[in-house]
Amino acid sequence: MVFATDGSTRANQVDPDAVIAAIFRQEATSLVRLARLFVDDRDAAEDLVQEAFLRLRHSLDRLERQDRVVPYLRSIVLNLARDHNRRGLVSLRHRPRLQSDAELDMGAPSPDSDMILEEDQREVIEALRDLPRRQRDCVTLRYYLELPIAEIATTLELSQNSVKTHLQRGLAALERRLEATR
Repeated sequence: MVFATDGSTRANQVDPDAVIAAIFRQEATSLVRLARLFVDDRDAAEDLVQEAFLRLRHSLDRLERQDRVVPYLRSIVLNLARDHNRRGLVSLRHRPRLQSDAELDMGAPSPDSDMILEEDQREVIEALRDLPRRQRDCVTLRYYLELPIAEIATTLELSQNSVKTHLQRGLAALERRLEATR
C-alpha cells in the first residue's frame, strides 16, 4: 500500500496500522451513527463498525488511493448493516425506538416533548426505511452524515448525477409518505 497526500500512489510505504488508527479516530463515531440508522442497537452498530475496520485492514493494501479509503469504509458499513438486517438479527419493523445521542449523554427530555419528537422521528425513520435501497443510502449519507454529492457518489460508486436523481426521488417519496400520514 502506497499513499500520497494528493491521493495518488508514491514510492514510500505507509504503515497500514497507523492509517487504520487515524481513520478510526476520525470516522468511528459517525460510522456508528450511520449504522444505528439501520440497526438501532448501539452495540450491534459498534460491532458492525468494528467488523468494517477489520475488513478494511485486510483489503487496505489493494486500495491505491488514500481518498478512496473512507468512502470504501462507509460502503462496508452500509453493506454490513444490510446483511445484519437480512439475516433477521433485528426486525426492521418491530424494534425499540432509536435513542438519540443527546439522550444518551444528557438524560431523556420531558415526557411531552419526548412523545412528540419520538412519534415524528419514528415516522421519518419508517418512511426512510421504506425507500428503495439507493434512495435510502443517498438520503442518509446526504442529510444524516451531511456528505457532499461527490463523496456520496464515491462511497456508493455512482455518478454524481445518479446521486442527485436518487436524492430527488427519495425526498419526493419521503414527502408523499409523510403527508399521507398527517
